[in-house]
Amino acid sequence: MELELRHLRVLCAIADCGSVGRAAVALGFTQPALSTQLRRIERLLGEGVFLRGSTGVRLTAYGAEVVSQAREILVRADALGRRRTSCPTTVDGTLRLGATNTPIVPTLLNALRDACPDLKVSVCSVYATGELLSLLEAGELDAALGVDYPGLPLRHSSALAHRAINTVPIFVAMHAGHPLAHRVEVPLEELAEDTWFVSSDDGVGWPGAFYDACQAAGFMPAGTHEFHVLDQLQSMIARGLGVTVVQPTVRPIDGVVVKPLAGDPLWQRHLLIWRGEAVEASVVEAVHHHAVRVYRDLLAQAPHLQRWVNRAYTSARLPSGLG
Repeated sequence: MELELRHLRVLCAIADCGSVGRAAVALGFTQPALSTQLRRIERLLGEGVFLRGSTGVRLTAYGAEVVSQAREILVRADALGRRRTSCPTTVDGTLRLGATNTPIVPTLLNALRDACPDLKVSVCSVYATGELLSLLEAGELDAALGVDYPGLPLRHSSALAHRAINTVPIFVAMHAGHPLAHRVEVPLEELAEDTWFVSSDDGVGWPGAFYDACQAAGFMPAGTHEFHVLDQLQSMIARGLGVTVVQPTVRPIDGVVVKPLAGDPLWQRHLLIWRGEAVEASVVEAVHHHAVRVYRDLLAQAPHLQRWVNRAYTSARLPSGLG
C-alpha cells in the first residue's frame, strides 16, 4: 500500500468531522470500512494520527502535523490543471469576513493581501460564534472564523459549510506566584478553590464545555467573573485576582504564566465557515490554506505549547487494535 491523495482526504475528513462515523457518512463509506482504511493509513505512517474517545476522535500531536501537511498537498493537487488568469475573488470582489477571538487575523489578512491582491477583505469582529452563524445565515457575512468543541460539533443549515483549521488543547493562565505555577501541567481539580474568569456564552457550547470539565473533575467553581477582554484580563491575572482558560497561542504578559491542564480535559476546534452560494471554491481554498499556515506558525512560536507538543508526541502511542 502506498500513500495516495484519497488517503489524505480521508484523514482530513475525519479531522474535520471529529469522528470516524460522521466522516464515513460524509465520504459515502460504512463506518467499519473507514475504520479499516484508517488503521491501514496509520500503519503505513508508522504512528497514530488520532486518539479515540467516547465523543469522537482528536488529533495526536503527530496527527496535527500530518493533517496540516495533507491539506497543503490537497490544495496544490486540486489546483493542478487549473490555469487562472487572476487571483481568486468573490462575486463583488469583496469577502465579508467575520472573526471571533482568534490570533490569526492580522497575519492572515497580510498573507491574503500578498497572495491574492485582487481579493478585498472586509473584517467584522464578533465575540460569539453563534452570532457569526446568524450573520452568515442572514447573508450579512460571506465567511467567518469561528470555533466549536469536541462532542459539540457546529450545527448550521445546508446553506453553510465549514472546515477545520486546527484543533488545540485549552490551557490555563495564572499568576506567576500561584502555588501551582511551578507545575509542568496543572490538574484542573487542584484549581477548585480559585476564582475563575470565564468568558460569556458563545452560542456553540461555551462556557458549558468548561463547566462540564469542572464537574468531571469533581467540582464547580466557587467564584467566577464573566470577562473576555484579553489585555485587561491578563492584567487582573498578573495581580493574582483569579485564573482563566486561554488559547495555547496566547502570549503571557509579565506576571502571568500559561500551563497545560493535566489530561487535556478541554479542547477547541478553530473553523472556517462560509456561505456556499456567496464564496467561490478558490476563495475558500485560499483563505483556508493561509489560515492553516498562519495558525501553525503561531503555534510554533508559543513555547508553552511546544513543550506540551513535545511531551504529547513522545507519549502518544495508539493501540493498533482500536478502530
